[in-house]
Amino acid sequence: MLLTYQECLDKYGSDYQIKKEIGSGALFMKERGIYSTKRNASEIDVIMRKYPRTVCTWKSAFYYHSLTDVISDHYYLATKRSDTRIKDPRVIQSFQTDEIFDAGITEIQYNNSSIRVYDRERMLIELMRFRTRIPMDYYKEIINNYRKLSFELDFGIVEEYSAMFKNGAKLMNMIQMEVL
Repeated sequence: MLLTYQECLDKYGSDYQIKKEIGSGALFMKERGIYSTKRNASEIDVIMRKYPRTVCTWKSAFYYHSLTDVISDHYYLATKRSDTRIKDPRVIQSFQTDEIFDAGITEIQYNNSSIRVYDRERMLIELMRFRTRIPMDYYKEIINNYRKLSFELDFGIVEEYSAMFKNGAKLMNMIQMEVL
């Protein structure tokens, strides 16, 4: 179980007691401000605990939704425009307007980790929006996987998401041409 420094203070009472727990092996410091009651904690758990207001997007979301087998070198996290910049070399941050940030946020289980991620429908819209920024083979792999699961997608939700963008009709046209 991961705890923040404040949660450790609430649980153990003081900084001295926290250090005492670390010394006895009952608590482990994963990184600054993040502690674990277990020796091993996955990096995605630490990232999600350290940045609880973020959502996995882009290459990270494609991987967690099993749309690609390419493991990203970074964690791609979306935040609201008003949030502070994340200065973590493991993270690539994208800022989103408040209107589109909340659309499609879901929580999935991946290797016993709970991850906030955009749903597959929202990620299909994101794929179409930024298709020119990714290599063609990567794009084709993801599109082929979307074609395989097209019967599972809710295209009513896809239309709702596309309507939030100024080029929504064009996005829906591309989705119909590529996926359906």
